[in-house]
Amino acid sequence: MQLSGREERTARTLYTAEERARRDASPWTLVQAILAPLQFLAFAVSLVLVLRYMATGEGYLAATASILVKTALLFAIMLTGAIWEKQVFGRYLFAPAFFWEDVFSLGVVALHAAYLWALLTGALPPSGQMAVALLAYAAYAINAAQFLLKLRAARREAPPRPARRAPAEARA
Repeated sequence: MQLSGREERTARTLYTAEERARRDASPWTLVQAILAPLQFLAFAVSLVLVLRYMATGEGYLAATASILVKTALLFAIMLTGAIWEKQVFGRYLFAPAFFWEDVFSLGVVALHAAYLWALLTGALPPSGQMAVALLAYAAYAINAAQFLLKLRAARREAPPRPARRAPAEARA
């Protein structure tokens, strides 16, 4: 999707007015807003279970199940995020506003896929599988921080909302 002359983005803005309008109108924005905290919750629970397994050798099945839940949420958020990016920016991935987040996201997906490969093939022992999961989780934490910084930037550049008037002012 080409930007028209009116839609020029400055180096400091995340969205043009038209992109912001498409973002706000997209149902995928809500999907992302629901999936992101769910994925973070799954990450936090799973991290505890994986660290418990690594420390004690107990709870392999619970740790494995939690990693699978976290991975499924990651894949869902990547798929729906690509659809969102297409609706807002006109491309499925690597829109300039989210280029580096998308690059790093693919690394996160690759690490989670490496975990799945190790689990399904038995190529690594359980402790090796958990080590791969921890690497994937470290990458995810960095990527989540990238997106939180973008969310903060988007809120900073959003146009100010009109002030609400008190009922007495509205009648005057």
